[in-house]
Amino acid sequence: MNVIITSSLGGAVRENGRRVPSVLIEQNGLLDRIRSLWPDNARVLMICASPYDHEKNDAVAECFKHSLPMSGLNCCSLEMCDDRNEDIADDLRLKDVIILTGGHVPTQNQFFAKIALKGKLQSFTGLVIAWSAGSMNCADPVYAGPELPGEATDPGFQRWIPGLGLTKTNIFPHFQALRDDTLDGMRLIEDITFPDSIGHEIIAMNDGSYIVADEHGETIYGESYSIKDGVLKQICKDGDSLKL
Repeated sequence: MNVIITSSLGGAVRENGRRVPSVLIEQNGLLDRIRSLWPDNARVLMICASPYDHEKNDAVAECFKHSLPMSGLNCCSLEMCDDRNEDIADDLRLKDVIILTGGHVPTQNQFFAKIALKGKLQSFTGLVIAWSAGSMNCADPVYAGPELPGEATDPGFQRWIPGLGLTKTNIFPHFQALRDDTLDGMRLIEDITFPDSIGHEIIAMNDGSYIVADEHGETIYGESYSIKDGVLKQICKDGDSLKL
């Protein structure tokens, strides 16, 4: 199995409030890397983050039906798995590419557990691609940093949860957009993520950066930062790569 986890995959842009198909992100050779691993006439299964948000899931699937061919990635079928068709993920040997979408990390994590995705992936030998929440849920344990109002101050909010175990790396996506954000009156990085990094390393990735996990280990491409024990330091820049 080859795994590519990204901060953002691209494939859609917003125009007048609607998702419009676009080419996948090419920065740091991401699209070229995907093309090199993509099987011809792939059978693609997308697995959602919000199983009950049918409108969003249908819109994402419709975009990717166009954005994948636009990006030079041929597929003979593309299906989205949510609560309407959970059994479509029962036998992943019938698929060539699994795409794990972005969204709310704990919500997606619960859906993955409900469909027993971790166990089903044990027999999968194809390509897994994930972005944002999907990438975060590829680790085990998963760092589910607070995202929504009230989560940062909720003493019962679980920040470390079981994941798929496809990568050893915990990521913080969209770092370039979120590094100065606040949540529940606290700075997202300094007041929330730094304390959560005591005893853990979290890799903060900009959009356009990604990690490839294969039999040789894990390699990061593009601008990325290590957050560990409350210390932030840049470990990779655009155009470069680093073996993790």
